[in-house]
Amino acid sequence: MADITTLHYLVVAAGLFVLGTIGVLTRRNVIIILMSIELILNAVNLNLVAFSRMYDVHGQVFSIFVITDAAAEAAVGLGILIAFFRNKETTNVDEVDLMKW
Repeated sequence: MADITTLHYLVVAAGLFVLGTIGVLTRRNVIIILMSIELILNAVNLNLVAFSRMYDVHGQVFSIFVITDAAAEAAVGLGILIAFFRNKETTNVDEVDLMKW
């Protein structure tokens, strides 16, 4: 049985990053876009841990900071989304025209 190398982690992280990018670029629902951003951040975390394993740097510590930042981003994003839904009764990105005059 073959060992799992750093390349395996990088391939999985690249797949997660591509899925997240496709989700951000193609979807119209704000909740799906936020989940796609979380996928991108998880791909970054996986890369940090993989390179930490390979080069003996402290990627796990940076990964903890990214996870904390992602949790704060999700809480603030969902709070804004709830306030927006109360005003407009939609979560569609195309109908977000709050900043227009």
